[in-house]
Amino acid sequence: MASDLSLNPTRFFVMDRLLDGPHDTEFSGTITNVGPALRCPQCGDTVGALSWEPPYQGDLEFYGQAFGDLLEGPSGLLVTERFAEDFKAEGLTGLSGFHPVEVKRVRRKRRGPKLGPLPTYLYVTPDYGHPALDTERSRILSKQPMACSWCRYVGPDAIDGLTLEEGTWNGEDVFRPRGMWGVILVSERFRRFAERHAMSHMAMVPIEKYIWDPLRILGSPPQSQPPSSS
Repeated sequence: MASDLSLNPTRFFVMDRLLDGPHDTEFSGTITNVGPALRCPQCGDTVGALSWEPPYQGDLEFYGQAFGDLLEGPSGLLVTERFAEDFKAEGLTGLSGFHPVEVKRVRRKRRGPKLGPLPTYLYVTPDYGHPALDTERSRILSKQPMACSWCRYVGPDAIDGLTLEEGTWNGEDVFRPRGMWGVILVSERFRRFAERHAMSHMAMVPIEKYIWDPLRILGSPPQSQPPSSS
């Protein structure tokens, strides 16, 4: 059943890892065990990146002072066991899998205090397929017109705010929207959950204030992490 939260854009946030903070931890390693990417059921084009298949193994690059609760992983996220337990206990939705990840090595990149115990990390994938961007109200600059009304690929040159299409959200707390697979959106309920449990290594920006401007078309500082549009 869909949540009774309105589709006011201030209730949705773009979630990303928080760089250069005290919990800056990054997943690294060459991933060779991959599977097919999702395909749009309407146009047949691939959506997003190749899937990550077991065994789930890799290294960590550690830049902070303590391990982060959320890391970017291949086609998904790595979350700590405490994150997963609290997420499930509070009945939040939108993440699936929760597969244990074997950390082969931790590479320390900066000097700091002695490392604490390595947490157990789990690999999760955000939901995709229901919520969709409102391409008319989202401020996406692109030279490429939308070719498919389902996956809504546009190939952005810059983004100056996003809006969800009314009626497409089914109450998911974490999801990738159709129209921009490369961004992860979260609900207001997730934001409150993350703050209440002091979940680390994540930033949340209201979707209407989200800016991506690598070519500085909008005059913004350069950014190095482009969102995939499909």
